[in-house]
Amino acid sequence: MTSKNSNKEYADQLAVQLRKGYLAYCVLAICRSVPQYTSDIIAKLHAADLVVVEGTVYPLLSRLQKDGLLRYEWHESEQGPPRKYYVATKAGNEVAELVLTKITALNKALKKL
Repeated sequence: MTSKNSNKEYADQLAVQLRKGYLAYCVLAICRSVPQYTSDIIAKLHAADLVVVEGTVYPLLSRLQKDGLLRYEWHESEQGPPRKYYVATKAGNEVAELVLTKITALNKALKKL
């Protein structure tokens, strides 16, 4: 038999795995049409009650860019050096659309349960 503590740890691990997948989708969705600065991406995630830190977002942006789902462009800044803005590529938009279809199907399945 498992203890309540180990049950909580197991549930927390499952939640982390789910969150990672959702987070990648959310970043792609945020960057779909307008280039976004990293702090703006984080602010939009926070506004949606997804609490993340820069240490989580930067590696994710890097991975999505490496995978060809995001690209970046440099924009001049009035507050200092140019800033890197991220925008979804055509492949990134396609993946976001496909993932949204999967999320919708999963939500329907969960409601049936």
